[in-house]
Amino acid sequence: MSKRYYITTPIYYVSDPPHIGHAYTTIVADALARYHRMRGETVHYLTGTDEHGQKISRIAEERGKTPKAYADEIAEAYQQAWRRLGISNDDFIRTTDADHEATVQALWRRLEAQGDIYLAEYEGPYCVACEQFYTEKELVESKCPVHKRPVETLKESSYNFRLSKYEKPLLEWYARMNPVQPEVRMNEVRTFVEGGLRDLSVSRTTFSWGVPVPDHPGHVVYVWIDALSNYYSATRRLEKTHGIDFWPPAGEPPRGEPELEIVHVMGKEISRFHAVYWPALLMAAGLRLPDVVFCHGWWTVDGEKMSKTEGNVVDPLKLADDLGADAVRYFVLREVPLGLDGDFSHEALLQRFNSELANDLGNLLNRTLGMVHKYFPDGKVAPRGAAADPLDTAQRVASWQTLLDDMQPSRALEEIFVLVRAANAYIDKAAPWKAESDKPTILGNVLEGCRIVAHLISPIMPEKARALLAQLGPELADEPFRIVGWEGTLGFAPPVGTPLFPRLDEERKTALLEKWRPRPMVAAEKPAAITATSPSTSTSTSTSTSPSASTISFEEFGKIELRVAEIVSAEPVPKAKKLLLLQVDLGPLGRRQVVAGIAEAYAPTALVGKRVILVCNLAPATIRGVRSEGMILAAGDDAILGLSTVDVASIPPGTRVR
Repeated sequence: MSKRYYITTPIYYVSDPPHIGHAYTTIVADALARYHRMRGETVHYLTGTDEHGQKISRIAEERGKTPKAYADEIAEAYQQAWRRLGISNDDFIRTTDADHEATVQALWRRLEAQGDIYLAEYEGPYCVACEQFYTEKELVESKCPVHKRPVETLKESSYNFRLSKYEKPLLEWYARMNPVQPEVRMNEVRTFVEGGLRDLSVSRTTFSWGVPVPDHPGHVVYVWIDALSNYYSATRRLEKTHGIDFWPPAGEPPRGEPELEIVHVMGKEISRFHAVYWPALLMAAGLRLPDVVFCHGWWTVDGEKMSKTEGNVVDPLKLADDLGADAVRYFVLREVPLGLDGDFSHEALLQRFNSELANDLGNLLNRTLGMVHKYFPDGKVAPRGAAADPLDTAQRVASWQTLLDDMQPSRALEEIFVLVRAANAYIDKAAPWKAESDKPTILGNVLEGCRIVAHLISPIMPEKARALLAQLGPELADEPFRIVGWEGTLGFAPPVGTPLFPRLDEERKTALLEKWRPRPMVAAEKPAAITATSPSTSTSTSTSTSPSASTISFEEFGKIELRVAEIVSAEPVPKAKKLLLLQVDLGPLGRRQVVAGIAEAYAPTALVGKRVILVCNLAPATIRGVRSEGMILAAGDDAILGLSTVDVASIPPGTRVR
């Protein structure tokens, strides 16, 4: 009996059209949903839009529209975007849906009847953008800690949810299940709850655009309670229409299916809502808790926070129009390990497109099909038959599956490209162009390797996976995607196809960069820059006495993420006398490789075990052909005089330096 797999994105607030951050979450969830379908599991993948709240009411008024008309427009933009990006969601929920509102009101009545919701008066700092109250100690310079904007003081009579009642049950759940991933987010959530929970205001009276509180005119349900309930309300309509149960009461299996996994995927900024408020509400309602609350990192753009003011918001649809949706899907999943912060670079997108998609995968297929039609003009290589697996596909497939089970799509993609590179190396070594070579077996083996690759890439690049199979032969064109293994040489006639990923020449890359990049800011608009010496270059420090040139604000400094990192290995970079390639451990954040210009000051063996300070959120760079994913702090300009190290051994890797 196959398992049921319920995966959700957050429902996106309709204050803005979709950007690369929204697309990333949705693509991650889509890849996981497609993978679990390959496993033969019953999957329900949900996404949607969050459409209520004071902020939406204000935006709609500014645009001369009703809130519903405005929400309709943005909700449609999201649905069109997901179709364009190949998202395979099974449902799209809107918080203005009548059945959703009915479920929210039913949950409210249940909690109020049992005394978990009560009337009180509340006053405190309130951020309209977050739709959330804060305590004074949570503010940063009297501003919202998330949006860095002034807050309003709001006083109103509201209904409260007895969140404090569920402090101990939440901590017991964390200890028993460890449901929040990655571990650093689990630790943050646990620390927040251990600090003490106070009851949560769950209704508003200062605006009317929301789900009406049942039996209490003048109150609307707090937008976050409304929004979080979508995960449950979507399952109620699924059960009503299809008789399928994806969210049973606590302690009970879903009817007809004992195994169920509920996975929420969202950005780390809303981890508290999903890992504290939502499970507390489920506990109060007597409903099953989610299995995984996965909080991925943020995307910056060329090292800067995405901002409409800065004009650097990345539109994924523009990228898809030029490179195809699958190239965008591949890049965002390959570029950053799930859970870590990432930096979006248009140059990095083009570099991965050419080096990995065009040169490695595309070239493998092109050169193989070219030889097939050269040496076998009728297209018939050989009868399909058993043969040894020269590409070690079994190990790659097993590792790929384990990594996707662990929600590590970036590393799973690396396993696929290990196989791609092995196939290219096999061709070079077997040399089918030599007269004495066994051309049918060699080319049949490579075609079989390509068939396996097509299935492996299908959760991430479904369109290109289908095209790859079609080029391997008409018998495979409609083959269902599944977890496959080596089945012997592939010997039937593959058709002549167009390149999967045509390589981009320099002229085309330049044109794309000019098209994609935001309008450059004029000098008066630019903030003071933060500069640092890279491993391969040095810059002199300005001697200007101008405050804008010699100082930075506290907020600007806060953009730099410094963490303790332990060096676990060090080796020279070939043909670069000043550079060392370091592998560093960041504890719960995993490992990274860093190129550092310290070879003239330190022997590699002397560095292993040192704990240094690493700039974690520096945009990745390629230095002498080697990818560098951060920068260690060192003293000196032209010559390195010493490293900034951590002497206290008890400070673990990954600790934030402030």
